Amino acid sequence: MHDVIIVGARVAGSATALLLARAGLKVLVVDRAAFPSDTLSTHQVQVPGVARLARWGVLDTIMAAGTPPTRTVRFDQGAATFTARMPAWDGVDMMCSPRRTLLDKALLDAARAAGAEVRENFITEDVLADGGTVTGIRGQEKGSPSVIERARLVIGADGRHSTVARAVGAGSYRAKAPLSMAFYTYWADVPITGGELYGRAGCAVGAWPTNDGLVMTYLAWPNARFGEFRADPERNFLRTLDAVGLGERVRAGRRAERFRGTPDLPSYFRKPYGPGWALVGDAGLLLDPITGQGIADAFRDAELLADAVVAGLGGDRPLAKTLADYQRARDRAAGPMYDFTARLAALSPPRPGEMALFDALSHSQPDADRFIAMLAGVVPVREFMSPRNIVGLVGVRGFAKLALGSASRGRPAPGQEPPQAA
Repeated sequence: MHDVIIVGARVAGSATALLLARAGLKVLVVDRAAFPSDTLSTHQVQVPGVARLARWGVLDTIMAAGTPPTRTVRFDQGAATFTARMPAWDGVDMMCSPRRTLLDKALLDAARAAGAEVRENFITEDVLADGGTVTGIRGQEKGSPSVIERARLVIGADGRHSTVARAVGAGSYRAKAPLSMAFYTYWADVPITGGELYGRAGCAVGAWPTNDGLVMTYLAWPNARFGEFRADPERNFLRTLDAVGLGERVRAGRRAERFRGTPDLPSYFRKPYGPGWALVGDAGLLLDPITGQGIADAFRDAELLADAVVAGLGGDRPLAKTLADYQRARDRAAGPMYDFTARLAALSPPRPGEMALFDALSHSQPDADRFIAMLAGVVPVREFMSPRNIVGLVGVRGFAKLALGSASRGRPAPGQEPPQAA
């Protein structure tokens, strides 16, 4: 009998297993993959996520593998361009973009070292329940007979198509259909000194240094154009890089790997707990990848969930109450960036007020730094996008244009986003 079974051993599952095992709980973590294993990813670990890796003692492994730190970001909207510094948070002043073959294995190895039992190549076939309360799982290591494992709590950390979420009927809220589609690839012999973000009408592009001297380039198109993109991925990818001014640089290098991507990019909050079960990572919360928040969000929520589980299973408070607190804390932390990300993922042409904002940032280094700090998850979205701050940047007339444009598109005006779900 385990205290906790975690289904899914990538960033959310392994981080949760690591924290629970260090707290003295008996933890089993299972995954259908064998690690190291790759997966679709933005790669970006925002500054708070890097700080958590440092706090957990995993960052040294990531950096020793040659992961380049990113301390500056170039933000290019065509008519307005600026370069900003990464903010400091909990003693860390960088983000990084490690390959998932490295990051996921480093976290899983740390969980194993902390005392968690790990079963790779394990397929979860069913979630078991008794009287409406989840009691365990049934599954098998590939090629072996099925086994039943019992636990006081089963955690689904198994992504957007979560077996656990489906089995327990976890309801979603604030859900949005896919707005963008995303593809990426890697290039060798392409010089880059920091991160680069480009925005144009109908597309967004990012370029980030990653392991083995490679540069990862990411692009987003409107989801409705997936069929057009799929007809000739290489041509469409390269002409998008040409449109933002990156094409010549990548053509001087060489493409090192195939194109990866998907149009399956919904956004949602799912209820993350119930009798005998909980969700973490993409299983419970998913944003469009355009702002690169997923990994850092998974780390944040792993800490929130681990604290709730330790308190609830330890008898300090009823588990149902600590898990309800976890949901409230998660939604409060994620809500503003969730709304901001949805606006960016629409890939609409910039409004006049938005261009005025980008122009103001290009003429003020402190404000440019604060804007990037917002994208990095350090400065709260509500704080940066508050009416007072925006008026200070673009004036009353510019704020009015932003508010009018938001209203005409049925979106919240700056500082007026709807409250988070309870």
